[in-house]
Amino acid sequence: MMLKSSWYDSIMREYDIKRSNAKSEALRLKDRIYKENPKLASIDQEIASESVNVSMKAMQGNKEALDTLRVRITNLQKTKEQILNKAGYSLADLEVKYECKDCKDTGYIGSKRCHCFEQAIIDRLYEQSRLSNILQEECFDNFKLDYYSKDKVNNNGISAYDNALSVLKKCREFCDDFTGKDNILLYGQPGIGKTYLTHCIAGRLLDELHPVLYLTADELFAVFERETFTGKDSAFADSITANSALVLDAEILIIDDLGTEFMNSFTSSRFFTVINERLLREKSTIISTNLSFEELSEAYSERTFSRLSQFTILKLFGDDIRILKQAM
Repeated sequence: MMLKSSWYDSIMREYDIKRSNAKSEALRLKDRIYKENPKLASIDQEIASESVNVSMKAMQGNKEALDTLRVRITNLQKTKEQILNKAGYSLADLEVKYECKDCKDTGYIGSKRCHCFEQAIIDRLYEQSRLSNILQEECFDNFKLDYYSKDKVNNNGISAYDNALSVLKKCREFCDDFTGKDNILLYGQPGIGKTYLTHCIAGRLLDELHPVLYLTADELFAVFERETFTGKDSAFADSITANSALVLDAEILIIDDLGTEFMNSFTSSRFFTVINERLLREKSTIISTNLSFEELSEAYSERTFSRLSQFTILKLFGDDIRILKQAM
């Protein structure tokens, strides 16, 4: 993924601070240990002096003297370790304690970004999506099929349980085989797990370093409304750096609870713009809604419904999970 320059600069500043703090802490500890054990400094001087001699003898090709010097340095290092151990320390206590031992808080191993750098990106993606707390709980591993009845069946004779299992599988596959171009429309009555599944999808894609912009339908249309009627982004938009340009071009846009917003010609027109433009730009969109196909067509026009028919359509049905939880 392309990393925002502001994010990159921010992450690298954090690494600079981590390295500086780690080195300062190591120096403070070393100063204390050496004050308590003054002989350590003289041993260090001897080791440094003998190391210079090793280099000189190596250049001269004097193998016998070189071996003698190496033994001398080894003995000095053992003496140093003994002094440290007797004082309750170890050689490791003199080393800089980096937060990441692999990259030593540089963010890179060679020319490749370290795993800790990738995690820093994920953390920022979670922050932007505004879902960091929710996604700790609502993920594929925690999705409970027990809430879906095996006795309640649809017109095709498929139980709510089997249907939910199928929908869950398709959502997992959407993430596992993510192309960046595919789209999902999740629909069904309220309280049956649609929003939960959008959270599952968001979390999985965020963990794979795909930026996700997550908006409720109200929030989505608030962005367009404020820009259209005042020429400025809303306070909400400022808080997540969302605007119409980002909505149209975000790698992944999740619109939750479509149909709960106040519907009029303005929202219908803007919704068509969002769906049509994102299809043209080959950007992935995931939508959850309580509306039926007929209600979607009536609310957002036939041309919008035509675009939505290009999505992978997934329907959930069953009992209201929130009511089931309260009854437990």
